[in-house]
Amino acid sequence: MLREGRQNGKGYAPNSAGTHLAAVVTGLRERGTSVSGDDQAEARKALGGLEVKLLQAGERRGRGQAVGADIAGLYAVARSCPDTLAGLRDKALVLTGFHYASRSQDPAGLQNGDVALHPRGLVIAVLTGKTKHSVRNAKITYADDPEICPVRAYTAYRERLVAEHGPKWADPSTPAFVGIDRHGHITGGLAPDSVTRAVKRISARAGVPISWTGHSLRIGLASTGRKKRKDAIAIADQGGWARHSRSMLGYMQREDGWDDNASAGLT
Repeated sequence: MLREGRQNGKGYAPNSAGTHLAAVVTGLRERGTSVSGDDQAEARKALGGLEVKLLQAGERRGRGQAVGADIAGLYAVARSCPDTLAGLRDKALVLTGFHYASRSQDPAGLQNGDVALHPRGLVIAVLTGKTKHSVRNAKITYADDPEICPVRAYTAYRERLVAEHGPKWADPSTPAFVGIDRHGHITGGLAPDSVTRAVKRISARAGVPISWTGHSLRIGLASTGRKKRKDAIAIADQGGWARHSRSMLGYMQREDGWDDNASAGLT
């Protein structure tokens, strides 16, 4: 994978190789092949050793860690979205995605029926399938400030969609988030790559200091939740992480590294 794993014959970055390794283990186990924890640890140790060799050779791969979305960025996004169907979709995509720690594939796979209005907010049925296909019901409450309220944003977007393109879009089987071309025509549902590009485009339009990626909303929930002193288990359940997940804790530690820093204030 590090030498020639990609389709173009080039190697993956070590983090990407690690993600593929986890998928391989899951796939083998689903097919009845026994893969022990020791087997997986040995493979990861080998991968770690190869990563060190790459660094020693001066080779750094990958784009680095994605920046996490934050509250200031959400305000900037909300204020920069035009009052059009596409603008309302963009606003709903980002605000809801932040609140359930979405990956790019999550909103791409949602249907209208997967998003249910509740007296206290929204319930989003997110398909998860790292070990087996299952659904987590992420609950999103009304925000105190209507300007960045994910519930109001999603409701306004769907109401405009039906008003402009007909009642067929109220059907539960229609995509939750639709593609819209520059002429305002509906092109169908969004693919994961489309979501990634949309988040990058939306954040750039909003003028956030560092453009977001498809993973920024997921990182943002963990880091902002930590900053707001939310319980780590509650954050894990909302975002679909395993409790005490290393990746989730890593996102949290980015925030801690600034506020609880041994070098801060020394000079």
